[in-house]
Amino acid sequence: MHAVPRYRFSDFVLSPRRRLLVRSGREQPLIPRYFDLLVFLVDHRHQAVHRREIFDRIWRDVVVSDSALSQAIRTIRRALGDDSREPRFIRTVARHGYQFVFADVVEEQDEDDWLPASELASEGGAAAEASGEDPFEPLLARLTRAPVTAADEEEQIDAAERLHALGTGEALRRLGRRPGHERARALLRAARWDVPAAGPVPLIGQPGALRSAATLAALRVRRAARLIAARWIGAAVGGALAGAVAGATGGLILAAAPDSTAPPVIAIVLAAIGAASGTLGAGGVAAGLAVAEVVTRSRRMAALIAGGAAGGGLVGCTVQWLSRWSLADLVGLQVPVGGGLPGLAIGAAAGLGYAAATRRAGAGGLAAPRGTARLRVAALTAGACAAAALGLSTAGIPLVGGTIHAIAQAAQGSAAALTPLARLLGEPEFGPVSRAIIGTGEGAMFGFGLALGLTRGS
Repeated sequence: MHAVPRYRFSDFVLSPRRRLLVRSGREQPLIPRYFDLLVFLVDHRHQAVHRREIFDRIWRDVVVSDSALSQAIRTIRRALGDDSREPRFIRTVARHGYQFVFADVVEEQDEDDWLPASELASEGGAAAEASGEDPFEPLLARLTRAPVTAADEEEQIDAAERLHALGTGEALRRLGRRPGHERARALLRAARWDVPAAGPVPLIGQPGALRSAATLAALRVRRAARLIAARWIGAAVGGALAGAVAGATGGLILAAAPDSTAPPVIAIVLAAIGAASGTLGAGGVAAGLAVAEVVTRSRRMAALIAGGAAGGGLVGCTVQWLSRWSLADLVGLQVPVGGGLPGLAIGAAAGLGYAAATRRAGAGGLAAPRGTARLRVAALTAGACAAAALGLSTAGIPLVGGTIHAIAQAAQGSAAALTPLARLLGEPEFGPVSRAIIGTGEGAMFGFGLALGLTRGS
């Protein structure tokens, strides 16, 4: 087996095997992804590494924004004492990526006890206090100012990370209720996940809690707005394809069923209805899930369930109102069209299944599993949605198939009635068994298509 070397450069030792970055006997803590990024850059130091290659290697299981990489590089530079304007270690390659540029890097075997654990010390507030200067106040002043540009906001995130390194508790104590404390607390909360030594930053029960929470949510959404849009579009496409396949399959079976008067073209009609339903439903649920996943880093499962329910419920209520209004006023049909409750229940189920299947995804990004892991997420989400659909169908609440059958029955003479399918399933009419089987299938297909689109990596 190939031995993993350690690297010596300047007064640093980087040990991938022990997962340590040490400077003059003092450990420089980095969160796991940032440590992996530093090792990757050092290992590929003879070339400039493209940003896409970094994302594929370091963030392969999640989709993150470019700002996540910029923040990682900034944190690594701070650990190395580097300056982006005159880099000694990491150079930014415009419109490409980054390169580790320190020339004198020594590779050596990492098998001996080169540094006893007793000699390691973690940097923090003690080193800053030893300088005789107060390191907190300049950073707190920067944190409480209203930002004017995007660069100001990045500088504030950097200040928040530095305050965590100095001591989270002391930073919060000194922050108190000075003007701008709400935004500062939100920034400290946002940055704590990227500093290994950071302590908790509570919002509930603190002064200005609602404003801090709103600022935190806006900050996270703004930094990942493009990711949310891409995630929403991908899920809508997945839902549309799943709905089209389900509708076409049901239409072909319906046309081929004994005693059916439905022509083969019914498959195209049902495929179009399924695609439209899938697009709207998946788009609404995905929007709720994407926002919840970006905004929330703790209590992720509860947030995803709530986000999926909110998105699905909103779309469902809108479709339900429009359908009832158009059927009643345009064609004079009074049909019990579902929408609000099914959207709420299936959206919540999708959030539950997706959260359970992606619970190991890194915080700060959108889960993007690959290969069999992606299929596993889709299968678990499909199972959760199928269970919710079964419960709704058992309770007599119509889904897409049941609504189509109800409209066909009310219209009299429509070939879209699902009675022939019910007879294939052993019922003389479209009843509880048929409704449950068809509804469960609808839910499974919806969840599968939603999850596949939602986890599209790029």
